[in-house]
Amino acid sequence: MRKENQRSASDKRSVRHVLGLAALLVLGLSGPVLAQQTQSEEEERRARVLSDLPANAAKRIFGSNPKPASMEARAIGSFARGCLAGATALPVNGETWQVMRLSRNRMWGHPDLIRVVERIAKAAPREASWPGLLVGDISQPRGGPMLTGHASHQIGLDADIWLTPMPDRRLTRDERENMSATNIARRDWMDVDPQTYTRAHLAIVRLAAKQPEVSRIFVNPAIKVAFCRDAGADRAWLSKVRPMWGHNYHFHIRIACPKGDATCTDQPLPQDGDGCGEELQDWLKKQYAALIKPRPPRDPNAKPKPKPKPRHWTLDDLPAECREVALAK
Repeated sequence: MRKENQRSASDKRSVRHVLGLAALLVLGLSGPVLAQQTQSEEEERRARVLSDLPANAAKRIFGSNPKPASMEARAIGSFARGCLAGATALPVNGETWQVMRLSRNRMWGHPDLIRVVERIAKAAPREASWPGLLVGDISQPRGGPMLTGHASHQIGLDADIWLTPMPDRRLTRDERENMSATNIARRDWMDVDPQTYTRAHLAIVRLAAKQPEVSRIFVNPAIKVAFCRDAGADRAWLSKVRPMWGHNYHFHIRIACPKGDATCTDQPLPQDGDGCGEELQDWLKKQYAALIKPRPPRDPNAKPKPKPKPRHWTLDDLPAECREVALAK
């Protein structure tokens, strides 16, 4: 879903999706408001979504199933159109990680991804001076389209890691459901906020990017600016760090398709060096235009354009194997 030199179809859909969310962005606050919804806000939103979804909507089918499909682990389809068989749950508590927003039940992933997240978490204190990970959304138990939020995270190969270091105690259930992550973007969205950004943020993202399975990491363009400035001579890992709307409260890890998994559709690796040049400047300009630049006044006499009726994906819109995953006992 990201703007690359060779952008996939799912990348293009993501850009259009987030542009549509621009009205939900609040100046000086977070990226997309949806990323920081509390438990009650999320429950209200899910109820609204479910009230409008037909019975055969893929979102309803995958978003309402609380358990994984007991099948061989496979990432089926592409990151923004697929499903997940044989998912593994990241334990909600580890010595160097804690899972957040437990009520969403999105701590499920392909076993390869879960191993990568655990490896990063265990190495974080030693190699990044980062005490541990607060882990946000991974995938639903069977992957697939989510009831709320992400367009990707459908095949168990994506994970959100908060830009807030794990505290030196176990968080309560209420804290995990309602506390906010740390926004490290500056109010003008052109650089990081020096009051919240530290070199440890660079170190933890660098550690993640250096994992051989990781193909991309998404951060806000303002954060990529800081990484480009502060990386020093060790810059090869920056090619994996891609600018993307939002992602100012968390960074998004994506691993490549597991070896030998013929049902998984991968993305080409980035090919533009450290990614600190023209592409990054283009993202900054677009973000500024969407969030900061004054808009021309609306014509009070103009008739509102009719909103197109949304088309909800069904199982027929997903890879054929996803029907078996959805219906598995």
